[in-house]
Amino acid sequence: MVTPKVFVTRKIPQPALDIISRSCEMDLWTDELPPPREVLLQRVKGCHGILTLLTDRIDEEVMDASPCLRVISNYAVGYDNIDLAAADKRRIQVGNTPGVLTETTADLAFSLLLAVARRIVEADRYTRSGEWQTWGPTLLLGQDVHHSTLGLVGFGRIGREVAKRARGFDMKVQYFDTVRNEQAETELGASFVDLETLLATSDFVSIHVPLTEATRHLIGERELRLMKPTAILVNTSRGPVVDQSALYASLRDGRIAGAGLDVFEHEPIAKNDPLLSLKNVVATPHIGSASVNTRTKMALMAAENLIEGVNCRPIPYKVNPEVDSDFRCCGLD
Repeated sequence: MVTPKVFVTRKIPQPALDIISRSCEMDLWTDELPPPREVLLQRVKGCHGILTLLTDRIDEEVMDASPCLRVISNYAVGYDNIDLAAADKRRIQVGNTPGVLTETTADLAFSLLLAVARRIVEADRYTRSGEWQTWGPTLLLGQDVHHSTLGLVGFGRIGREVAKRARGFDMKVQYFDTVRNEQAETELGASFVDLETLLATSDFVSIHVPLTEATRHLIGERELRLMKPTAILVNTSRGPVVDQSALYASLRDGRIAGAGLDVFEHEPIAKNDPLLSLKNVVATPHIGSASVNTRTKMALMAAENLIEGVNCRPIPYKVNPEVDSDFRCCGLD
């Protein structure tokens, strides 16, 4: 039997690459930046599997570049970069890496909340620049996190983990979601409210929803105007959930106090984007899952999806269950 051929679109933690290379003929894109579109289309030809990142747009054109493609393994929890309907139509299994990054991303969300509230980045710059002359009673005053109100937009795994962290600060936790979770409410002391109430009454609003057509620009100008002028917005989900132009205007005009952002409408955000000129914004480069342990676990899960898929077996972390036993299995005969 012919060894399965796979294309890995970026260098991921080495333990996963070692596993893949032992089972497959691996073509690895080693540049720091994602493969250009024309390169992606060329390198996927003849492949039985692709291991992709969020930065790779995997659509019908990519899938049709290799008629023997069996599996698309996404090195992420989200998979909005993949045309799932096109994969279903071609009976291609699609996998992701669920659960593993939940706590790590919740850590970052709470880190951003604290950093903006206590003006940590501003204070660091102030200290390094030599501006600090003496202790001052009004120097870099921030906001208390303890005993404040936290509003969670989305109460899935990550949202609930952020709620756990909030308990250590004696925060009042409220959430909005399309599905109410009364068991988690009891366990975490959280209250279910509608989105308008959450925005109007929260001191901190943290977003934890997937990107769908329903959530695109879920937080726009109208929603931002509902928030307190002292409120802080945190987004570690997907950039397009927030209307970035409206957010910039709200921050610039003081309609909300600050924002901690790990994701943006267009990534990477341009260095001259006006949002980055604001002192009340803490921006990080999409590092929600960026711990050594978590990224390695993600890589191993993605590798497992890839290897099982190219060997015509059901993948363990499948996002398109419609492609069940009747998945594509060709090209190694």
